[in-house]
Formats: sequence, structure tokens, C-alpha cells
Amino acid sequence: MSTELLINATPYEIRIALVEHGNLVEFYLEQPREKGLVGNIYRGRVVRVLSGMQAAFVDIGLERTGFLYVDDVHISTDDFEKRLAKSDRAEDCGGGCCGNETPESLCRRTPGLNIGDLLTEGQDILVQICKEPLGTKGARLTCNITLPCRNLVFMPMTDHIGISRKIEDETVRKQLRQDIETLRPAGTGFIVRTVAENATNEDLEADMEFLLHTWGEIQDIAAKAAVPSLVYEDLDITLRVVRDIFSPEVERVVVDDLKTFNRVQHFVETFAPRLQGRVQLSESPIPLFDSHGVEMDINRALDKKIWLRCGGYIIIETTEALTVIDVNTGRYVGKSGLEETIFKTNMEAVKEIAYQLRLRNIGGIIIVDFIDMEEEAHREEVFSAFKEAAKKDKSRINILRVSEFGLVQMTRKRNR
Repeated sequence: MSTELLINATPYEIRIALVEHGNLVEFYLEQPREKGLVGNIYRGRVVRVLSGMQAAFVDIGLERTGFLYVDDVHISTDDFEKRLAKSDRAEDCGGGCCGNETPESLCRRTPGLNIGDLLTEGQDILVQICKEPLGTKGARLTCNITLPCRNLVFMPMTDHIGISRKIEDETVRKQLRQDIETLRPAGTGFIVRTVAENATNEDLEADMEFLLHTWGEIQDIAAKAAVPSLVYEDLDITLRVVRDIFSPEVERVVVDDLKTFNRVQHFVETFAPRLQGRVQLSESPIPLFDSHGVEMDINRALDKKIWLRCGGYIIIETTEALTVIDVNTGRYVGKSGLEETIFKTNMEAVKEIAYQLRLRNIGGIIIVDFIDMEEEAHREEVFSAFKEAAKKDKSRINILRVSEFGLVQMTRKRNR
């Protein structure tokens, strides 16, 4: 079966489902009053500088102040040199401490300067939200602005070219790097996204022109904007998902609302004209998610207990600090002995856990409590299977080996 992107749009909420081979693998939900903030750019004011935490709190006009860590502060070269000259703690990193693949701006932050050397209370700065407010925490901010488009991500503050790690062909990587080097203005940075693997030079140039124009508009608005205020708002969830997920591997996008369909069609016509014929309007009287069997999968994703096909089950518990996943044999009694029963349950749980992390968008620190395995070979096989199952996930994941207690510690990038 094909890969489809389903968009269910109503006045009170937008629901988007990515379906692969008939299975729901990613789900997005946004309501007007809870619109996502990641990617938005603000002109803010530093209200507190905490040298002990190497961070600052910035008022950007939201309910809670945003959090800006020292590594996310960017200052101009002139500013840097002036402040460096005034600092007795400063050391010259020489621009070589970070390696050839590291943006030059990273070398301008450390080792000599701390947050007090870079920011002062009352200072106006341009910041972007890189992580949504979570619980009692305010938004995570960065001064290193990024502007994503279909094929490229623009980094106006950074002199650097990056290529998506998922583009593995070295010949393609080298050609893309040469194309960007030829096209980009001096001193700017770009990251080539995975979807650009088959993009033409004209596609890259069109994206670059659009991003440069957008950045020029942002600078003009920021120069006149009040403090604090919103300067640039990222795309809404519908167009953002289409931009980030709709690729040649997706056979079709199905939308059940005419107004939303027209917006998606116009966006695809502008940024991915070769895929325009894959956008379809559903006029069926049966609700879109029901007709594709997605509604049941969404309800299942809300359950704390998820049954495995073999009869075992997993329990997912989320706390403020981390998420814990417990694997149990449940009704599964096996046939060949206890160790084999445990191993088979763990192997089936691996696929389900990787699936649930992606579907529920669980991020941060995750602890998986597999059933204890006595054989080292079984622990290695479970670990390898887990890493393989996680490869489909677009979020950055780091998995440590299975401990003697059957525990796996892992992290998954969380933006919201």
C-alpha cells in the first residue's frame, strides 16, 4: 500500500495523519488557541542575566519569559571583538577549536566570554523560538535564526554549508555542496534538506531567492518593531507539514476542506510543482479519517497500555523529567522456555516502542525497561533491532546499549 498524508480541517482544529502501508505513523493536532510557536521570530528585551546558569531570560511578549542559553547567543564580529578586548577572561580560540564542519559563529562564543559578556539587562535582541513552552518552563530561544524552505534551511548568521545526513550518496552530497557554494551570498549559511536529494539547480536557486527575500523583510520589520513584539510567524501546521513531509515518497495528499485544499495546492504549485497532481480534495460523505481507518489508531495512541500481537504489552508513563516504558509478557507464555519467551516479547516490543515514540512525539529522556535477559547475545540483538526500528524517525535519537538490568536509556529530540 502507498504512503498518504491526510488533512482533516475544521474551524476548531486541524488534524493531520501520515499513513504508511495502511498504518498511522505520525499524527499532528493544532487548535487555533494552541497554535505552535516554534520558528516564530521576536524582537525581545533581556530582563535578567544569570551568570551562574550561563543563561538569560528574555521578554518576547508571551505569558512567560523565554530562556536563552549562552551557546544560543549570537553577536556580530565587531561587537564580539569589542567585548573580547574588555574581558580579562577572554582567550583566542583562533577559529579552529570547533573543526572544519562547525559554523564560524560557534567559535565566537567561547571559551573566554560568559553570558554577562554577551548580554546586559534591558538590551533589545532578535530571537527565535526553538522549543515550545513546556509545563512551567518558558520557550527555549536562540539568536541563531534559521528559516526553512522546501529544499533548504537558511542560516543568515552563520557562514556554513551543511548537508542532511540522510543523503548518503557522496557524489550527490559533493554536487549539492558545490551548487550551494556557487549560489549563496558570501557570509551566509545553508543546510540542504533530505528532500533536496533529487532537486535541480533551479529548485535550489528559487528556494534561496525566496529565503533571502524573506530575511530582508524580517530585518526591515524588526528595525521598526516595538519591544517586545512578534516579527515573523512561521507557517501554520498545515503548510508546515506539507513543506516538511510531502516528498516524492508520498503518493498523495488528501484534504477534506476546499479552502484548505486551495491553500495547499497553491503552496505545492509554488514550491514543489512536480508534485501538484498528487494533491486531492476528498468529497466523500464519510469522514476522512474514518474512511482510511485512522480514527481507531488515534484513539489507541491515547492508551497507557498497548497490547502486542504475541500477547505481551507495554506501559507508557510520562513524568515531568522523563518517560518510562515498561515491557511485560502479559498473556504470552511461549513454547521453548522462559528465556526464549522473554526474548521474543522484547523483540516485538522494540518495534512497537519505536512506533509509539514517533506517533506520540515523545521527546526528552526515555527509559525502556525490557524484561531481563540473561544471554548477552539476546541483549545485543534487542539493541540492534531497536536502533534499526528507530531509523524511520525524523527526530534525532540517541540510544545506549541494554544494561544488565534490561534497561535502555535514550533521548529523542523534543521541540513541543
